[in-house]
Amino acid sequence: MTLAALPPDAERTIHMLKKYWKHALISVCVFLLAGAGYYMWSMYSSLDSLQKPPETSRFTPVVHRVPEKVNIEPPKWQGEERVNILLLGGDSRGLEANEVPRSDSILLASFDPKTKRANLFSLLRDTYVDIPGFGKDRLNAALAYGGPELAMKTASDLTGLDIQYYVYTDFVGFIKLIDALGGVEFEVEKDMKYTSKADKHQYDIDLKKGKQLLNGETALMYARFRYDAMSDYARTQRQRDLLGALANKLKSTWNLLQLPSLIREVSPYVETNLSADDIVKLAALGYDSSIGQSHQLPPMDNVTDARVNNAAVLRVIDDDKLKQYIQKALEVNVTQSVSETNSQ
Repeated sequence: MTLAALPPDAERTIHMLKKYWKHALISVCVFLLAGAGYYMWSMYSSLDSLQKPPETSRFTPVVHRVPEKVNIEPPKWQGEERVNILLLGGDSRGLEANEVPRSDSILLASFDPKTKRANLFSLLRDTYVDIPGFGKDRLNAALAYGGPELAMKTASDLTGLDIQYYVYTDFVGFIKLIDALGGVEFEVEKDMKYTSKADKHQYDIDLKKGKQLLNGETALMYARFRYDAMSDYARTQRQRDLLGALANKLKSTWNLLQLPSLIREVSPYVETNLSADDIVKLAALGYDSSIGQSHQLPPMDNVTDARVNNAAVLRVIDDDKLKQYIQKALEVNVTQSVSETNSQ
């Protein structure tokens, strides 16, 4: 039976149904577009909150101290060359309102967009370096002297790498991040115990050996522990291992839809010079990248203990050898990437 041969009532019903489904489809499309638009607005708004204006930045009290003759403006990333990001962890406990912390942990993440390879370097915080405009001091003092840009410039001079970006967080931000991700499965290699009355036991360490789900507080305990024979050398290795586990979790199980709420959770404790667009591009790069071998800088065969003004520091034995070590580590990743491509 053709549509023309249908009874008038049936024909009217069919036309009404077509009209209904047409409007329903339009409504669904509008709803989806509105939802996608709101998500994009929410994501970019939350990402932008990580860039702090001068009136809210914790580093405003010190950035003006850098002499005008010292150029600390970071190089621009064009999107095709290697990009390096300085990861700074600060301990803000006991500081006054206008005081800036030294770096408790300093890591350098290096990504090659062409090979889709990433390297992670730990920089020993007691390394004795030249801080532009301020003379010789420990590497971790650069942040307190002139803020993240001075820390980037100091680390760049030490490593010979162009460092375009930084991300800073304190202990509370680290805890919030891990908890927002639901913790991370990790193998704790030994029992770890430490107590201190100095900070009213707020950051005591008490971990048991074995595989376990680390929440924010226990992950911070693991990342901070250095009270064994290898001290900071072992601690930096633990930090790299933990960050590697976090990166793998983000790539394998985490939902992109969680991004805006996660960023809002940690935003009060994080500062960066990354724009929202930069973060989106780097997130895509990081997701597609494989993580190569991590390294400690300076390596143990190129550093020696020393005392300066009655303070314990670590001196680099050969600056050129250090830069060559870094370049060799990066070249290994390129070679591995080519070998894997040829074997596919």
